[in-house]
Amino acid sequence: MPRSRRRRGLVAVLTAAMLGLTACAPGMSVDHEPTSQADAPLPAEISDRLQAAVETAMAATGSTGAIVEVRAPWSGVWSATFGTSGPEGAEVTADMRFKAGPITRMMACDVLYGMAHRGIVSVDDKLATWLAGYPSAADVTLGQLCDSTSGLGSYAPELTSRWYAVPKREWAPKELIAYGFAKGFTSDPGAAYRDSDTGYLLLGLALQRAADRTPAQLLSEYVFEPMGMESSSLPTAVTGSGWLAGLRSGGKKPNCTEPVDLTSLSPTTGGMAAGVVSTVDDLSDYIQSVALATRSYDTESRFADRLPAGSKAPSWFTAAGGALQAGSLVGQAGAVPGYLTAAFADRETGLSVVLVLNNSRADATVPRHLAWQLAAIASKAPAAPGESTPEAGLPWKSQTYAQKVVDSAICPLP
Repeated sequence: MPRSRRRRGLVAVLTAAMLGLTACAPGMSVDHEPTSQADAPLPAEISDRLQAAVETAMAATGSTGAIVEVRAPWSGVWSATFGTSGPEGAEVTADMRFKAGPITRMMACDVLYGMAHRGIVSVDDKLATWLAGYPSAADVTLGQLCDSTSGLGSYAPELTSRWYAVPKREWAPKELIAYGFAKGFTSDPGAAYRDSDTGYLLLGLALQRAADRTPAQLLSEYVFEPMGMESSSLPTAVTGSGWLAGLRSGGKKPNCTEPVDLTSLSPTTGGMAAGVVSTVDDLSDYIQSVALATRSYDTESRFADRLPAGSKAPSWFTAAGGALQAGSLVGQAGAVPGYLTAAFADRETGLSVVLVLNNSRADATVPRHLAWQLAAIASKAPAAPGESTPEAGLPWKSQTYAQKVVDSAICPLP
């Protein structure tokens, strides 16, 4: 195990112990290293295929840079950086920060289940119990907001052009929520999965009211600090150095050579739906713990009542608990202005894939499809000496999603 992960694991254990001593309710214990990891690089034949897949996705999306980490506990780790941070930027490094996008949704649900574990709220509480002023959604439950089954529309499509025009402007959650409510309900609460950024902002406000702590403080308490995620936060502005530039190729026909730099876009445009800033290493630790349920507030019921992730989704592609589930994988993926991100891990083996591409013009399904392609490749990695290859597999072939990435290309492929 790399020294950095051993050190951070100790920090997480100590932090969890401190939380248990200081909290007035049951503390949270977090195993920062949820599964044993073969201390070796993935075999060359696997890593070469992973590298080729990422390079194709970069070309297809017009990304100048990418950071990827794949962990196969029985075989090894593949960590790679690609390209530059912008057309004329510095070489990409593994510790660069970026906006994690929809991965934030899982973290919002972590807070809900953590607070429920402490008896502060119930997953079945109605929104009106904690938040007045939204009578049309009064009977929507906190669990439905987490599951994205509230039926509420999304605000982002209504505002992206304004964000591009004034990227540094900070947005209040209630202001964004108003745009979501203006679109009405797309379905009855509880009836279907319909991804809703509006719902996660509402969940954040309700939890803030119940705990009398800001969303940023709640994420630190329930997610970042116990996990030792020292490079993760929910800020209100892009500050400091060490950022992977977030780009978008503009124009009706994407300009793949001169993308617009959206790095400075305020994370308040996403908030508890998409505003977390993180690194690939932090997110790799995080998604493995989510998948393997290592935290004291993790519960099987969170992912039990799964619904189809779409009307045409294959039977193995479902959603629940703020996460997408693909076979035995659980995670999130999508886009925010400047970035395409994905984080998935296997609930049976601990296999994990985390990635960021730094151009958001392509379809938001690209990072999900790339993650599934990489997972399928890594799932075939042979066991390291002294380890055993897991029997479980994934219900798709890597070639299927390799082709989907190519089909989504917005820029000429070499």
